[in-house]
Parts: sequence; structure tokens; C-alpha cells
Amino acid sequence: MHFAQRSLMSVAVLAALGSTAFAQEVVKIGHVGPTSGGIAHLGKDNEMGARMAIDELNAKGVTIGGKKVKFELLAEDDAGDPKQGTAVAQKLADAKVMGVVGHLNSGTSIPASKVYSDAGIPQISPSATNPKFTRNGYKTTFRVVADDVHLGGTLGRYAVNELKGKSIAVIDDRTAYGQGVAEEFEKAVKAAGGSIAERQFTTDKATDFTAILTAVKSKKPDVVFYGGMDAVAGPMIRQMKQLGINAKFMGGDGICSSELPKLAAGSMADGQVICAEAGGVEGKQKVGMDKFKADFKKKFNVDVQIYAPYVYDAVNVMVAAMVKAGSAEPAKYLPVLAKTTNYHGVTGDITFDEKGDIKNGALTLFTYKGEKREEMKVVR
Repeated sequence: MHFAQRSLMSVAVLAALGSTAFAQEVVKIGHVGPTSGGIAHLGKDNEMGARMAIDELNAKGVTIGGKKVKFELLAEDDAGDPKQGTAVAQKLADAKVMGVVGHLNSGTSIPASKVYSDAGIPQISPSATNPKFTRNGYKTTFRVVADDVHLGGTLGRYAVNELKGKSIAVIDDRTAYGQGVAEEFEKAVKAAGGSIAERQFTTDKATDFTAILTAVKSKKPDVVFYGGMDAVAGPMIRQMKQLGINAKFMGGDGICSSELPKLAAGSMADGQVICAEAGGVEGKQKVGMDKFKADFKKKFNVDVQIYAPYVYDAVNVMVAAMVKAGSAEPAKYLPVLAKTTNYHGVTGDITFDEKGDIKNGALTLFTYKGEKREEMKVVR
């Protein structure tokens, strides 16, 4: 063989080897949230939390199994729609991602979890609170927030014991999240000795609530609980004011955003709205959360909505398991991820139980004053 031909072959072999080595050094992590539609502001908040984690990890120069790796974020939009959620889950599985952080909604996270389970890809949701999410027996499914049993239950007890609710109305948007948290709220109200005076339903795309609020008004409620997201809660609060319903308005983490006062268009009285976020930090841990929020604002020039810190922690917990396992291969790091104990995140300490739920998950109760979200207390 001619020397030049041998040289060309050597170059080709080296190039092929180089590309293979490079491919091994790139670790793809998927993120899914609704970055279009009514709650796009929450989906974008989540995605920015993921980008922040990925950028910081790449800046640090993480080594897995003796090799320096570069993380790549594959971000997808599920528009909060279950069908789109499973479609993008399959797209990420086909792209051979090593893990997925998402989805935001329970309604998309639950059907997508089967796709990830079938593909053997670990999935950590930063915000899906419906209990069913971790009850399907999938070894790949995790979450870093407390579930609706804890969330709805705490709010239900608070409505009866602290707010002294005598006439309580419950409305939900019929999604997996909204219905789930409303049902747990209702159970807790009854267990605490309270009663539900009115039960109504809407959808996650509704804008006119005149009919259901008129029915609610007839029961003279002192507390109205809404199971759903802030995009519907805001206009609902506005229309409650127009109809002269002066009740306390309660909801789960889906309404507990910094955007809610804008969506309510100035209709929120100080202390009228009480909501709970599925997470919470106390004491010294507040320093880490405050720093995260300041860094986030500096990087993206927007405030944290709700879940960005949980996404950030979910990405870091996943990568910590890869580092400890010495491999980014799902089959190798998944058992290590499942045994995560006392990982110190900005949202608090993370330990997973046998179902993939966070152990001893905290909740934070908030209200709004002067259109600013204000923490009331952390509950466990």
C-alpha cells in the first residue's frame, strides 16, 4: 500500500476514534415542560432552572468514570398536554438521553413515566404532585417535591383549623393535578370536622367562570379552594371580586407563583390568597435558596416563578448519582440514584424512599401582600 494511502487511512481511523471518544464525553439530559400555552411562564421557569444547572456543571468540568464530560440539555415542550407529553418522551428516548428532568404537570408526567420506564431512562419530576405518579411500580420514576396527599391535606386542615372555614367551596380543573389536590383537600377538610358546601368543576383552558361562581356565591363561602394552575386562578379571583365574593382563596403549588397577582389584574386583597408550595427551607438552608434566586435573576433577568430551584436540584441529584456510579449509563447509575440520601440541595435535603418519593418533604405556606408573595411558615 502506498504511504500516502496508509497516512490517509490513519487519519480516517483517528478521526473515527476521535468522534467516538467525543460522543462518549457528551451526556445528554432531557428536560420537558410546557413552554407554550397558558402556563408557559412556569414551563420556561423550569427550563431555565435546568439550563442554570447544566451551565454550572459544564463550567466546573465534571468527571465521570475518569472521563471529563460535557452535559447537553435537550429541552422539549409538552404544552401541558398528555398526548404531546408522551410524544416528546418518546423523542427523548429515541435521542438516547441519559436521564430526564420533568415533566411539570402530573397529567403529562404520569403517561410519560411509562415511556421512560420502558426505555430504562431515569425521570425526576420537579413538580408533579399527583400520588399516582410514583405508584405505578416503575423503578425509573422519582420526584423532589411532596405529593398531593401532603399538599392538599395540609391546606384542608389549615382551612378548618386556622381559617375557621364554615362554608367551604371546592373547584378543580379536572386535570390529574387539579383534581388530585382538590380531592385531598376535601378529604382533609372532612377529617378535620369541616364540610364542603359547594363542589364545582372547570377546565384548564376556561376563561369565564360566571356560572360556577354564581353557584358558589349562593352558599356564602368564607373559603374557596381551587385545584389547578395560576393561569386560571388569576381570572377566577378577578371574577370573584366582580361578583362580590369576599372569601379567602386557597390553592396548591400550581397557583403559588409570582405571576398570580398580574394574572388577577389587581383584584387580590392583602392576605386573601393562601397557597402551598411543595417544598421549603428553614434556617441556614435559606441562605442557599436566597443565593440561587439572586443568581437566577442575574443570569436570566427574571424572578423565579415556582419550580426552577427544584429542577436545578433534580439535575444535580441525577449528575451526582452518575459521578458516584462512575457512569452516565442509566442501568449503572439508576440504583445509585434510588439510594440518594441527604443530598444537600437549594430546596433542602433530598432522600428518596422505595417509591421514588422524597422523604419527609416540606411544604411552605404563602400569602400575597402588596402583590408580592410572602412566606407564612414551613410545614412538614
